[in-house]
Amino acid sequence: MCGIVGYVGKQKAASIILEGLKRLEYRGYDSAGLCLLQGGQLDLAKKAGRVEVLVKEVARHRFIGTTGIGHTRWATHGGVTDANAHPHISSDGKFALIHNGVIENYAQIKTFLLTKGYTFKSETDTEVLCNLIAYHYAKEPDDGGASRLLECVRKALRHVDGTYGIAVLGVDFPDELVAARKASPLLLGVGDGEYIIASDASALISRTQNVVYLKDGELVHITAAGFTITTLDQADVSPVVDKITWTISDAELGSHANFMEKEIYEQPVALENTMRGRFSEDGSTANFGGLNLSAAELRQIDRFMFCACGSAWHACLVAEHLIERYARLPVEVDYASEFRYRNSPLDRNTLFFVMSQSGETIDTLAALREAKRKGYRVLAINNVVGSSIAREADGGVYQHVGPEIGVASTKAFTSQLLLGAMMALYVARLRDMSFNDGVQYVNALKGAPDLVRKTLLQAPHIKAIAERYSGYSDILFLGRLSLFPIALEGALKLKEISYIHAEGYPAAEMKHGPIALISEKCPSVFFVPKGEIFNKIVSSMQEIKARKGKIIAIVTEGCELPAGLADEVIPIPDCHEAVLPIVATVPVQLLSYYIALKLKCDVDKPRNLAKSVTVE
Repeated sequence: MCGIVGYVGKQKAASIILEGLKRLEYRGYDSAGLCLLQGGQLDLAKKAGRVEVLVKEVARHRFIGTTGIGHTRWATHGGVTDANAHPHISSDGKFALIHNGVIENYAQIKTFLLTKGYTFKSETDTEVLCNLIAYHYAKEPDDGGASRLLECVRKALRHVDGTYGIAVLGVDFPDELVAARKASPLLLGVGDGEYIIASDASALISRTQNVVYLKDGELVHITAAGFTITTLDQADVSPVVDKITWTISDAELGSHANFMEKEIYEQPVALENTMRGRFSEDGSTANFGGLNLSAAELRQIDRFMFCACGSAWHACLVAEHLIERYARLPVEVDYASEFRYRNSPLDRNTLFFVMSQSGETIDTLAALREAKRKGYRVLAINNVVGSSIAREADGGVYQHVGPEIGVASTKAFTSQLLLGAMMALYVARLRDMSFNDGVQYVNALKGAPDLVRKTLLQAPHIKAIAERYSGYSDILFLGRLSLFPIALEGALKLKEISYIHAEGYPAAEMKHGPIALISEKCPSVFFVPKGEIFNKIVSSMQEIKARKGKIIAIVTEGCELPAGLADEVIPIPDCHEAVLPIVATVPVQLLSYYIALKLKCDVDKPRNLAKSVTVE
């Protein structure tokens, strides 16, 4: 999860690195640090706490060097302390290293290095790798060939088991930087006489939009004069320079109080961008140009398998409901973190989908690789062009919602819901959905952005409700069919940003155990749509009310609840079944958001969480 920034160029590196770290803080904010090569030595500043703490520490130093590295940490090995903060310096003082990932065999390497006289100041696996690089430097003579810094890093990494995105400096190598990746994102920004290595494009977009996405097993050697990319096996790699399509303004707050608020209100435009150009000319179906599957091949599919984590897993559950409902194909949804360990029996004609906003979620990437290893075609739904999942999938669909900075997913989640609904339409029209039903479905999807705009107008009403319910320690979210996953998502949002215990549950399952939790101290949020299950949901609400439980009802317009059944009512527009989960998501996003604000929580940087989970 950690944020990585490295700079080689003509400008003073400290301010550029600090700007990058501020933009990467959503990737980890336990501690932060930077190290510059200047005056023939490594100058270091690092502190536990957020980047703003590091900024104050840096102000006490005279950082003038033009080559450096910086890091913002999400702790894996070792507690949140100054000593465990990155960068780490080798015990001989010759190398500095920053790292995202987990070195799984660090204990064995550490034991070996202790016998060679190397010492350790931290509890981290990262310091072990830094000392391993120093060991190879001391051991290997200078053969006059490739950069010794590059070769020492390469040799050290050959002994490493685990995952890493790293950047390394050496005292004896002024104006040089080496970076490498394995299952942890890294990209190189190619600027005007300067180069920036980063774990996320947001750290370098203010300097350049030209980037090279490093692949697993690749190392980049950077100097002020240029860069070269090679593999662990010393094979040369021809770099491909891509262009980032969004700008720095897309990753800035503007007039909003925080990124979560900004991204909630960006949802109508994000949905429009997700749909743009993806409907047929006759308006009866969806079009996806990147699936790399013909209609005939898709008709041969007997089963879909979705793998994802967190909010994306909830979006997959909604896709399961819609695909089975409209395309009449069986769908299974699995946690990506469980899939590769379960050895699940799979039908031969199964099509895999993986879903990840960042395209770097390590468990989802591992599930993709396992499915491909077993010979299955894997398609991806993700938001980040050039991400690992996008590159390794056989095809897929980009969300096109722009950068999502808030840790708790909002606009990316509703975009995933939309793409799941569009996929259901696409497959259904290849099978037995009629032209007229397809047109009706498409029109409903096209209307989704305006329905979300209308729902956002409920914000002041929802804020007042949130403030009344911010004092509760437990809240239940209850829904049925396609709204059960939205109940799960609502509970997750509340847990993530307010730290209130919340659970999502199928409404009809309450009587099978969880109803024991109901009391005046445990309110429930119900999703109450029009249609065949309306009376069933009302019956579940009455069971809660009979036990003195308070009820917040999110109700589609046109539904009339029995008098006094709900303590609070949040109306949402009546809409097509494919759009309902998208519209119903907005009230629970706002409810969680305003409860968290009332409790003075940092909604953009919730404790213990990071935006992109790149370590197992």
